[in-house]
Amino acid sequence: MDEEYDVIVLGTGLTECILSGMMSVSGKKVLHMDRNKYYGGASASICPLADFYERFNMGTPPAEFMNGRDWNVDLIPKYLMANGQLVQLLIHTGVTRYLEFKSIEGSYVMKGGKVYKVPADGKEALTTSLMGIFEKRRFKKMLEFIQNFDEDDPKTWNITISNKPTCAKDVTMEQLYAAFGVDHNTIDVTGHAIALHRNDDYIKKNCLDGIKRIKLYFDSLSRYGKSPYLYPLYGLGELPQGFARLSAIYGGTYMLDKPCDEIVMEDGKVVGVRSGEEVAKCKMVICDPSYIPEKCNQVGKVVRAICILKHPVPNTNNSLSCQIIIPQNQVQRKSDIYVCCVSYTHQVAAKQFFLATVSATVETDNPELEIKPGLDLLGPIEQKFVSVDDLMEPTDDGICNQVFISKSYDATTHFETTCLDVLDIYRRATGGDFDFSQVKHTSLDDEQC
Repeated sequence: MDEEYDVIVLGTGLTECILSGMMSVSGKKVLHMDRNKYYGGASASICPLADFYERFNMGTPPAEFMNGRDWNVDLIPKYLMANGQLVQLLIHTGVTRYLEFKSIEGSYVMKGGKVYKVPADGKEALTTSLMGIFEKRRFKKMLEFIQNFDEDDPKTWNITISNKPTCAKDVTMEQLYAAFGVDHNTIDVTGHAIALHRNDDYIKKNCLDGIKRIKLYFDSLSRYGKSPYLYPLYGLGELPQGFARLSAIYGGTYMLDKPCDEIVMEDGKVVGVRSGEEVAKCKMVICDPSYIPEKCNQVGKVVRAICILKHPVPNTNNSLSCQIIIPQNQVQRKSDIYVCCVSYTHQVAAKQFFLATVSATVETDNPELEIKPGLDLLGPIEQKFVSVDDLMEPTDDGICNQVFISKSYDATTHFETTCLDVLDIYRRATGGDFDFSQVKHTSLDDEQC
């Protein structure tokens, strides 16, 4: 360890692992340390099941859950958008060669206490029971406009607002919805289950971001047809392990069970990391909030309930995997509730068992009660594990001291917000944006999904 490195990364959460891989691939000498004996940090997959029970002080798993080594339980379950930036980063770094992905079978939304499939295209928009017959046509027209929208082609920008031709690039999302006359339920579905906004703050903002999000959803959906989401076999813990293999190829060094006793500073700038009597010198440090909590602010809390089921989530067409989004307005909240489910087909549970997670940003003094609408959708629950975690963000950008701290993982069931944090840290650490044109225009092998 007593060497000099370009970058020292502390913690093997997904954010840190992606950045470690990006730095390694770009030619940086990287040392990656974790105080834990396992990969993944807060986003680890726990195996065997007895270790997961122990983590929650729940005693011993019952015999009916069979071989404990058949379980790989994610602490923070999330999906990947098939055409999203995270998948492009995985392809760019080459980590995909170590992983196998499976498509999530369905994307759903709750409306009026019932679960509906999110329309996958214009044809489904006309047949869905989610909307009335006239609303279906308005929704279909809006989707067609968004799908045809091209930021580089002015011919695709024109919409009519109050009988006046208007450039779509200059309007808010609220005005875009109004231009097509869609109702509040359609706005809920579009904004939360398709554009994946966490609350309604986006309504008053420029529509370009919303259009890009909607296009991403359908571009991802077109990759594999069932849903826009992918999930790695054997759980999310496979991702950091894939980066460890990648790091070895590029000369990086991984050290598990290696405590960080001090981040060494000189003249207000990081110069190394001490573990015991050893000191590794470096030019910058990237870490998760748990390594420097005094340099972070708590900005909220997330409640998660991980549940073991013996059946698919009801009203999802017996899907072996799915996502359900409960828009904030459906349950009188300020932010959405998220439900995701994977199963034995993803090699994360024993045969015939399912793992469902309900998560939300905490808004009251009774977090578990807040996610009851999601828990009620699951049917009979064999076992439930509830956690409430702090949401932490760094107090500064790290440019002056060259210590770059990631954000905690939010309540969403997808990695798009995590990817934004990765790209923001990369920009601050290197002084430039990541060039996605470096990524070859290839996708994951269709046979995987």
